[in-house]
Amino acid sequence: MAKELHSGKAGAPARQARPPRPPAPRPRAEVAGRPPPPRRVGGGRPRGALLPSVTAPAFRRRSPTGAMLFARWADVVGPAHAAVTSPRKLSAATLTVACTGPAAMELQHQGDMLVARINTWCGEPLVARLRFVQDPTAGTRRRLPPRRGAAPTCTLPDMSDESLRMALERLGTEILQTTIKKT
Repeated sequence: MAKELHSGKAGAPARQARPPRPPAPRPRAEVAGRPPPPRRVGGGRPRGALLPSVTAPAFRRRSPTGAMLFARWADVVGPAHAAVTSPRKLSAATLTVACTGPAAMELQHQGDMLVARINTWCGEPLVARLRFVQDPTAGTRRRLPPRRGAAPTCTLPDMSDESLRMALERLGTEILQTTIKKT
């Protein structure tokens, strides 16, 4: 007859006794005369598990998508708006945009269109509101210091159309410089 446990409450169903636990596994026996490998305490962590602790401080400051938005601002808003604006800060779904004085009013009227364009480019609802601040230097790109060493340039012989010759020289110079960067 199985022993029943009584909870002491009237009308409460009786609980069954638990079966005994299985014995703990024994250490592996030696294989072919070799001692067993040393046992690792705690085990190793996969490298992927370490990544969040390394990237979290950087992503707290600026998300990867936000950083890409700042880097590709001219592609996102177009060259006309990029000439008079520059992004300053993205915080709590509010993008602060610096713009020249006369452009601020025009951009406020196009605010909903710009938010939709930015979110479509990002692929996620990153920006909900735009905040405009006036800055006379907005839209001007910072020039990188010239590299050491002479950059290759393309020169063409005299042509009858001077503007065509200059455009072809700029194109040739750009092709030469990008070819050198790739190698």
